[in-house]
Amino acid sequence: MPAGWGPSPSRTPAATADQTSPEQLAKDVEAFLAEHPAAAVLEDGRVLFDMRTARYSVTESHGRCLLQLWNEERNLVRTVLGVQVRANSLRLMTRRLGAPKPEALELTPTNDRRTPSARDAARRNYLRLLERVLSRSFPGSKVDGMRSAMDLEHSFGPAYARGRLLKGTAAEAVIGIGAAESGAAIDGILTLGLLWLNYCREHGEARRHFGGLKVIVPAGSAVHSDGSSSPGWKGMWRTTAERMAWLNHAAAEFQLFTLDERSEELAAVDFRDTGNIESRLVHAFSADAAIERCRAGLDRVLALVPAAARERVDLHARTATEVGLLLHGLEFARVRHGVAANSFAQANEITFGAGANETPLNEETEPLCRELLGRLVESRHPDGVHADALFRLQPERWLESRVRACMRDVLPGFRSDLVYSQVPALSAGERGMLDLLTLDRNGRLVVMELKADEDLHLPMQALDYWIRVRALNEDRAMGPGGRIKSAFERVGYFAGAEVSPQPPRLLLVAPALRIHPANEPVLRFLSPRIEWEMVAVAEQWRREVKVVFRKRSADKAN
Repeated sequence: MPAGWGPSPSRTPAATADQTSPEQLAKDVEAFLAEHPAAAVLEDGRVLFDMRTARYSVTESHGRCLLQLWNEERNLVRTVLGVQVRANSLRLMTRRLGAPKPEALELTPTNDRRTPSARDAARRNYLRLLERVLSRSFPGSKVDGMRSAMDLEHSFGPAYARGRLLKGTAAEAVIGIGAAESGAAIDGILTLGLLWLNYCREHGEARRHFGGLKVIVPAGSAVHSDGSSSPGWKGMWRTTAERMAWLNHAAAEFQLFTLDERSEELAAVDFRDTGNIESRLVHAFSADAAIERCRAGLDRVLALVPAAARERVDLHARTATEVGLLLHGLEFARVRHGVAANSFAQANEITFGAGANETPLNEETEPLCRELLGRLVESRHPDGVHADALFRLQPERWLESRVRACMRDVLPGFRSDLVYSQVPALSAGERGMLDLLTLDRNGRLVVMELKADEDLHLPMQALDYWIRVRALNEDRAMGPGGRIKSAFERVGYFAGAEVSPQPPRLLLVAPALRIHPANEPVLRFLSPRIEWEMVAVAEQWRREVKVVFRKRSADKAN
């Protein structure tokens, strides 16, 4: 279920914990987040939001200081009761809707909970360690220019140690990351490594040829600075290995190593042998049948939506017995069809809002639901106010809904009648959601990844989905009727169509001014077997989706 939103009761709250006015509380929180754009939000020591990718709204409303945080995974709405300034953080006493007791949130300058001095010392130690290990492991080469300084112009962060190995006129780029860094930072090392190799080639001496990239990740299980942990030695490198296998190995020699920081042992990893990719699909179901099962409940919710906006509401079947109602990609209510309590009769359970604010719809809450939907419709439309939290929520899902609605015109080569949204794909125990999956006119699978904001790691995230869709498509067996079918067809996807055994196409869609400048250099390192296309749309995509330009893998320079 996508990140949600919810009602805020209009009753007057109890006095705040420190008697500070709601306006001042909002200013304190706003000032901290403005000063620390890479801040993290923690609860019970666990990172809930990384503010480099999350969004927030902090306002005074009905005598309360309301804090709303959201990203693609979750949404949180709390009333801020008090603020405590600490040495390296801001502690917020908050209350969630309906909770009897206050709860603490902690805002830290980064998602790294080490003190700045401890973090910097650990990175300096890792840099020296890496230099020693490289010198010992590659005795014929000179370790040169090792650094970990921030370089925002070229997207390099201080978590990554990078340098060069020189041997005559030959050279290799090297990048490594310590075990104390966050799991997300470790997963992102290949993106930064490719950018470092590209940088070395563009800024190196003319006589030197950078023929390869060495990527060094931690060995063994570890607890990272964001509180996440790796389950074992494979957990540290598997993501990087799977991605590295699908790079263009004619463009450079790619090597992957693990480093045990205690024993200082460097071990090569055969990324071409990562084992079988454990992927499976949730069985497809009839969306039309699910909608009909929930029809009575859906009609009840639609009756509460202002009449002029009802045609803008999309119905999205989550399962065979659950249907969500969405306005421009934002789910505001859902209907679940099941057995009534203490009875064998079928009944609909209706809720509105989501996450901590998901509220059952009944006679008592219906006026609140009607008021909330009126607010939603007033805020969430193409010409809405960008500062409005309801307008800003779930931009990727809004973009997805717009692309689906006009796919026939914007992407005329694809099947607009066979589009699956938020397709679950499971791999190695982790659940991922493909944005859109469809076929082109030749029956070839198309993996679509959409982003409404800049994302440095977009190409690699899209590659992860492409790898799994490819594996599922190659899982072919005899189906009913004596025809060989892919895993998708065997569980009910693309009924009436024949899925081509060719590898999937990869399509990335984003507003032209929100495409990270590093995305294209990374895409051009992908294997030539991956047919990718970057589609840039105009900034006014909420009103009308217009393609500004396209870039394709076929456009690579030879």
